[in-house]
Amino acid sequence: MTEKRTSRTVSGRRIVRVYLATTALFTLAASVIWGVNTLFLLAAGLDIFAVMVVNSAFSIGQVVLEIPTGVVADTVGRKVSYLLGILTLFASTLLYVAAARFGWGFTGFLLASALLGFGFTFQTGAVDAWLIDALDHVKDEVPRDQVFARAGMVGGVSMLVGTLAGGFLGQMNLEFPYLLRAGLLVGAFLVVLIFMREIGFEPRPLKVSSFGAEMERILKAGVQFGWKSPVVRPLLMVSFVQGLFMMYLFYSAQPLTLEVLGREDLVWVAAAVTALFGLMGVVGNLCVDPLSRTRFGSSPPRVLAAGAGALALIAAGIGLTGVLVPDGGSPWALAVIVVLFAVFGVVFGITGPVRQAFINTQIPSAQRATVLSFDSFFSDVGGSIGQPSFG
Repeated sequence: MTEKRTSRTVSGRRIVRVYLATTALFTLAASVIWGVNTLFLLAAGLDIFAVMVVNSAFSIGQVVLEIPTGVVADTVGRKVSYLLGILTLFASTLLYVAAARFGWGFTGFLLASALLGFGFTFQTGAVDAWLIDALDHVKDEVPRDQVFARAGMVGGVSMLVGTLAGGFLGQMNLEFPYLLRAGLLVGAFLVVLIFMREIGFEPRPLKVSSFGAEMERILKAGVQFGWKSPVVRPLLMVSFVQGLFMMYLFYSAQPLTLEVLGREDLVWVAAAVTALFGLMGVVGNLCVDPLSRTRFGSSPPRVLAAGAGALALIAAGIGLTGVLVPDGGSPWALAVIVVLFAVFGVVFGITGPVRQAFINTQIPSAQRATVLSFDSFFSDVGGSIGQPSFG
């Protein structure tokens, strides 16, 4: 009776509003440190190789715990999983600050990064699964790629604001963005707790004695509806390949930007380039709807293939520009890299929502969070290998 009353009083429009609001606040909290994270670790005494190893601990933590935390989302509920993720991110963010302030060094940051990855595994898959299940339950026919595109726009604006704010605060003290993130995560926790309702999914109790059996069931479902699916399997392989490089690109862009400019003291510049990536992602999100009406855009696999090729060429261009820059830096080289990053952001902003909507159409409701976590698992494996290797 409670489920029926709730589903009658919750509209598809309200579900989308809650999804967008939580996306905005969560992305804002997460992105505050994105523009300064590498610089923060370098300032704490790590070299670039150690930074990438620390970042790979984040990916390894996700690899190891992606399936176990998927058990939580597929049993006690997507909302509970999201709340646990926010709490874990809050703790790991403060651990970063403590590791720098008390001189815990490489080991301290390694543990903090692994815990951070643990927190994100609670969130990956769970939120999108909640959205799709809820919209299906209230029979809302809004195109899913449009919802994901709107979420991408909201997330892009939040990333823009967050990275710029983090860069401004980091210019004063590199610890300040982490403290701001902790505060924003408290706000995100309250919003999810109050406004997110679990509809379209029937939670069931999770017992310690049944945890192993649940993990086995989820893993089998991931293999059956993910790896064995002729449509989903190529997407998983692309996740792995892109995971090899994307995290390294994102975090190495900060010192690369300052090196190309020849001014390693301008923290705000690195944050501004990261913010530009988010802003151009919004531009890409805006292109999703008109593109979907074209003959080319009506085929998601075609869009994703073209996007993957474009991202590869742009990444090569960024690398070549960095190699050719003269000693002492060059404003022209920086301008080229900024333009390439901007185009990269546009392409990423187009392919992201298209991919999210496409993969969700290929997954049964009962296994949605599982397969989405399985998809993240492949990306995490790539990231855990690529970051220390490239670093």
